[in-house]
Amino acid sequence: MDTQMNKPLGKVERRNSKFDLQAEKTQVLYRPEFKYDEDKKGTEKMWELMSSYMGTDKQSIQRQIVNHVEYTLARTRFDFDNFAAYQAAAFAVRDRLIESWNDTQQYHHHNDAKRVYYFSLEFLMGRTFQNALVNSDLDGPFKDALMDMGYDLEELYEQETDAALGNGGLGRLAACFIDSLATLEIPAWGYGIRYDFGIFKQEIQEGYQVEIPDYWLVRGNPWEIERQDITYQIRYYGQSKKYMDQGVERASWEGCQKVIAMAYDTPIPGFNTYNTNNLRLWRSRPRSTFDFDKFNNSDYHGAIQERQDAEYITSVLYPNDSTDAGKELRLKQQYFFCSASIYDIIRRYKDSHKDNFKMFAEKNKVQLNDTHPAIATIELLRILLDEEKLSFEAAWNVVYNTFSYTNHTVLPEALEKWSVDLIGKLLPRHLELIYFINHIYLVKLRQRYPGDDAKIQRMSLVEEGFPKKIRMAYLSIVCSHTVNGVAALHTQLLRDTIFSEFDQYYTNKLQNKTNGVTPRRWIHCCNPELSDLISDRLGGIDEWVTSLDNLKQLEPFARDKEFQREFMKIKRDNKMRLRKWIKEKTGYSVPLDALYDIQVKRIHEYKRQLMNILYVIHRYLSILDTPANQ
Repeated sequence: MDTQMNKPLGKVERRNSKFDLQAEKTQVLYRPEFKYDEDKKGTEKMWELMSSYMGTDKQSIQRQIVNHVEYTLARTRFDFDNFAAYQAAAFAVRDRLIESWNDTQQYHHHNDAKRVYYFSLEFLMGRTFQNALVNSDLDGPFKDALMDMGYDLEELYEQETDAALGNGGLGRLAACFIDSLATLEIPAWGYGIRYDFGIFKQEIQEGYQVEIPDYWLVRGNPWEIERQDITYQIRYYGQSKKYMDQGVERASWEGCQKVIAMAYDTPIPGFNTYNTNNLRLWRSRPRSTFDFDKFNNSDYHGAIQERQDAEYITSVLYPNDSTDAGKELRLKQQYFFCSASIYDIIRRYKDSHKDNFKMFAEKNKVQLNDTHPAIATIELLRILLDEEKLSFEAAWNVVYNTFSYTNHTVLPEALEKWSVDLIGKLLPRHLELIYFINHIYLVKLRQRYPGDDAKIQRMSLVEEGFPKKIRMAYLSIVCSHTVNGVAALHTQLLRDTIFSEFDQYYTNKLQNKTNGVTPRRWIHCCNPELSDLISDRLGGIDEWVTSLDNLKQLEPFARDKEFQREFMKIKRDNKMRLRKWIKEKTGYSVPLDALYDIQVKRIHEYKRQLMNILYVIHRYLSILDTPANQ
């Protein structure tokens, strides 16, 4: 134990790294072999040229960074600031991720792997640069290569703008999930929206909250890959015209407005694995960007009206829904990314299967992160029934066995509902299918609970009243084969309160899945000194960073004086850095020995931050009112 204690911090080596061969300049790490089409001209030569991975020795990294400075950014050796260095280094990292990403996708396609798809309106990813380096075991090599070129990697981390694709816990959970899925080598993709603006930036001016746009793309995003070849046509409005097809009632969707969904991909590397999954985000584009006839007739606004209407859909995360127009835009957003994602999954499945969807639910699982993507269940049903010509029973069986639903709230008033009139206006065929599902569902409820009309009304997908509304949480439950809460207490509350009748009706459908956070980002990256201390005592970062249960092995050190001293020094050093940051940002000097109570989130009237600051004010006023001798 004494030997362990004397190891210097900051030099804890990763054991059994899968990336060691790339770091050796004399070694060539060849990429995996797959079948290729011998009839395609030039294929063999292309394979030869792309047969090995990039090296990660210092000279290789430096050459790739410099190449991106000159050939990607068109900068010179005389115009190479920290931001340019960040961009060039980011592109160099992305190049390596793309190699692994391509091989990962080809491997899963070659093996006809079962895939998981995570649908979420939010992905609060945080900064990508450091996380990608750590997961790929490249932080050390890049730090050395950049230091040799005169750049500090820590300073370059600060050049990256956070991707404003989420707001809070729901989005951060999504980000942690796709990171963990990649680490566990599970074939998985995230699907969401590429917002132009985040929810908003919050500033406090003279004691008041001020909201300003969060245009996170203003300096570009080196991590994303624009996929102009992957687009889908998304429809709104119009009419549903029913017809009979060999005894099956189907419908054609006519007179609708159409926009284009274009894909943007971000590679998601797992920790200590070449497995690299994907986050695919959709951007809305018009079918026609410019009406030349209107422009020539001096209708300049009309000439670009279609473009503006389309681009609004993915402009802002959570547009204000206090107006009818705001509600319509939110539902448009939800359907937009769900429809594009379902079409994308079907395309991928049909590339490998000609079985009329008999294996679809076995090969594809879709997790709904809250009810925002709930309309995806009806979209898959519509496509299978109206476009792929399955029977209703076959289509429903596919839908039910494909989807699962994660609930995030126990408050009845927070459960999402959309008015029947709005859905009927925007998605007429979907409303018909929701009513048909509800009819079948209510028939079964009446058989199970004869004469209990009150229960049946409570459990219906349709909330009666003015206006009538569709209960999206109930729709998600009925259309999913499993439903989960995010913690044991949360799940039990769901069973006891808002979903109690569903828990009684559906045996074992409501399950618990305790969610967590990735320790790679939230310990190793956020607190590297603490990470080094833990790794030093446990014998390496591999011993705990993918299995937090192993932190129990630290218990013998709890009474160890030297461990306590090092632990408290790390904590104090972090407080010193925080105090310096607060001074730089606000001008206030906070006492180093004070107890810091920190919450990092925008202030909302329904969040705990507001309650906490009210309590701080209460305590402050209580101190002022307390006599000096007490």
